[in-house]
Amino acid sequence: MSPIFVVNIGLLGLAVGSFLNVAVSRVPAGLSVVRPRSACPRCATPIAARDNIPIVSWLLLGRRCRACRVPIPARYPLMEALTAVLFCAEALHFGRSEALPAVLVFTAGLLALAACDAEQFLLPRRLVYPTLGLTAACLLGAAATTGQWHRLGVTAACAVGAFAVFFTLHWMRPAWLGFGDVRLAGLLGTGLGWLGPWYLVFALLAGSLAGLVVGIALMATGRATRHTRLPFGLFLAAGAIAAILVGAPAIHWYASTNDLYAMGGPLGTAGHRP
Repeated sequence: MSPIFVVNIGLLGLAVGSFLNVAVSRVPAGLSVVRPRSACPRCATPIAARDNIPIVSWLLLGRRCRACRVPIPARYPLMEALTAVLFCAEALHFGRSEALPAVLVFTAGLLALAACDAEQFLLPRRLVYPTLGLTAACLLGAAATTGQWHRLGVTAACAVGAFAVFFTLHWMRPAWLGFGDVRLAGLLGTGLGWLGPWYLVFALLAGSLAGLVVGIALMATGRATRHTRLPFGLFLAAGAIAAILVGAPAIHWYASTNDLYAMGGPLGTAGHRP
């Protein structure tokens, strides 16, 4: 894979991460992500272009607003850096695959949703639905380009199946699972179904296990109780990203030992059976 291609994808990730910060700050409040231009939430001073360079400006400003000197949250450079790193990792993993645009869009949406859930226990529809629509559109383009329409059918089945399972869980125990998690499940099915249904299973298991481990650790240290809310969407998003980047070896090993390929199991990331 060309280093220039990976670097360009990383730079794209920095720009996208900067936009995600705006979305995380504004969408839960019902504000536009386009207007007005970015400004300090404390003194309302518009942010100049020189102070809006991802990561660099945060460091040069000493982590404070130029006008009022109020601290700028670390979430801003972290979101930009994490988006860039994940974009580079996915560019290396998928190369110039037709599915790469869908994976990048899906990842960006998950990062924004994870941040909203971690900060406000919200999974806004105004983030879920655009991510779902853009991911589906990119996958439709990938199917049209490669002729792999059957994979689009698997994607749709995964999306509907995941939504139905989580909807049933929400209907049975609304206190356990919010409807935002139900919508997120449909998004996970869409974003991971193209790779194969077992990637979705991996993501759900990994996310649930991560939430369980964190919950137990917090209770063991006295920082939470059985009734403490946890941002389950954050863990599901982390599980989905893990499935994309590191799930294939585990899935392929399990498939080879359980003959899943003979049952129409997961496909390789390049669209062929390994």
